[in-house]
Amino acid sequence: MKTLNIIPLLLAVLVFAASKFAFANDRYVEAMQKNIEAVYKAQTPQEIQNIVNSFERIGETEKTKWEPYYYAAYGYLMMALREKESAKIDNYLDQALKAVGRASALNPAETEVIVMEGFVHMIRVTVDPASRGQQFSGLAFQSFGKAVALNPENPRALALLAQMQYGTAQFFGASTKEACETLAKSLNKFDSYKSDNPLAPQWGKGMAEEMKSKCN
Repeated sequence: MKTLNIIPLLLAVLVFAASKFAFANDRYVEAMQKNIEAVYKAQTPQEIQNIVNSFERIGETEKTKWEPYYYAAYGYLMMALREKESAKIDNYLDQALKAVGRASALNPAETEVIVMEGFVHMIRVTVDPASRGQQFSGLAFQSFGKAVALNPENPRALALLAQMQYGTAQFFGASTKEACETLAKSLNKFDSYKSDNPLAPQWGKGMAEEMKSKCN
């Protein structure tokens, strides 16, 4: 009889715990979506830095979530792309790579994180192609190749791989056919790729479409 009386109590506790978890998760998703939208729209380094700070605070609270550090890395990368001074670019890229490392520690098989790592290496090349090309181009190709192998459907992995292939082909005076074929695949994936994650990245299609004009 006592056992029967305990069962409803246990069920009530489980329902309460589940609802509490769901509420906390909803708050997390809501906060992240708000900041993701903001970082996509931000224009100035200060605007981006403020949003990055928010992502990092969320990451400190949500200790099992990789997305806050992923988007912090994205923000640092966007600041690097807006900067002219090499030392400052490198500093932003260092911060981006640190955030990537934290995201990777939480979810090492997440291809979006691997793509972001490759993106950081790719931008590192642009600071000084002559002295950095061999090292960082290799690292970028390695990251993009790994991401494509893990998830051939990821459009960002294909789009950035296409960029690297195109730049390398131009540097050596070779055909850009392979790069343009990879780009075409990425554009198809942008139209068809779906993710169950409500915080999945949405960036990259515009970049791929800009490159398309080079392949016509």
